[in-house]
Formats: sequence, C-alpha cells, structure tokens
Amino acid sequence: MNRAALFGLGCLGVLAVIVLALGGLIVGSYNSLVQVSAAADTAWAQVQTQYQRRADLIPNLVRTVEGAANFEKSTLTDVVNARANATKVTIDPSKAPSDSQALQRFQQAQDALSGTLGRLLAVSERYPELRANNNFRDLQAQLEGTENRIAVARGDFNRAVQNYNVRVRTFPTVLYAPILGFPPKPFFESAAGAENAPSVSFPSFSPSPAGH
Repeated sequence: MNRAALFGLGCLGVLAVIVLALGGLIVGSYNSLVQVSAAADTAWAQVQTQYQRRADLIPNLVRTVEGAANFEKSTLTDVVNARANATKVTIDPSKAPSDSQALQRFQQAQDALSGTLGRLLAVSERYPELRANNNFRDLQAQLEGTENRIAVARGDFNRAVQNYNVRVRTFPTVLYAPILGFPPKPFFESAAGAENAPSVSFPSFSPSPAGH
C-alpha cells in the first residue's frame, strides 16, 4: 500500500474519530437538555396545580360572601369575571411554555384574579357576620395558603427555566439546541409597577367576642 493510500486511510480514521466524538457530545448534551427541560415542565405543572386549586376555591367563597347582607355586588361580579377570564387563558399544563406572549397573557389573567380577590377580602372586613363565619374564615385561610404556594411555585419555575436557558445558550449547545427542539423558555415577570402597588394580603379574621 502506497503512502497516498495510507495517508487517506489515516485521514478517514481521524475523521471517524472526530465524528464519533461530536456524536457523543451531542448525545450527551441532548440527554442533559431533556433533563433540564423535564425539570422545567415539572415546575410548570406545579404552577398550574396551584392556580387550579385557587380557581376551585373561588365558587365556594363567592357563595359564602353572597350570603352577607348588602355585600357589594360589583366586587363579587369582578371576582367572578376575573375567574372566568383566568380559566379561559390556558397553556398546556404538561409542558413549560416557550411562547413568551402566551405566558404573558396567562400571567396577566392570573394577576388580575389575585387583585380582585384581594379587594373582595379587603371589603369583607366591613362585614362582622363574615368575620364570624367559620366557613368564610376557613376559605380565607385556604386562599392565603394557596397564594403563598403560587408564589413559591412561580419562583421554582423561574429557577428551573433559568437553569434550562443557561444550558440551552451555552456553547456549543446553542448551535444545535433549537434544531433538536429546545428553544429558550420565558420566565414569569414582575407586573409593571408591582414595586409600588399595595400587596395582596389575606388578613386573618377573628370572630367578635360573644355579646359584642
């Protein structure tokens, strides 16, 4: 075998090693992307679970508040409408969104519902019969806990997405991640003016002392 043939075989061997090395790198990177993507999907499912829990509590809350004499109907209507709007804006609960505009619409609808719930519970402080109602106090406590879980779930989701996006945008993964079906994912963002807006609180109510 002449030198040219040997050189050609050597080049083919080097090329094969390079191809195998690149293939191994891409396979390993793909598996890593699957893991971080799955973590983001799991975190997103938790967000959806907590929002659904809140939506399920609201009908009972509305029925309880409706029983209070002369309760502000406009406040109840706002909550009912905000819940309806929030349930219309849906995103697949099994997969973390990759469409930033879809996530923004979802967040806006859910934040609007948070605002109306906060107003309803603030108004309810003016109704002693509600403060003394065990069912109302129980619902208030459940909503407060759910709002806290929503905040935690959103924070966990943002951290999972940050970890995913760092992996997707790291060289050389950034060169082929979109081709493999792993685009960057959007975060939950703070609402505009949130730093100046009053916080949505769910104050603990105590029944009035007997005889007062």
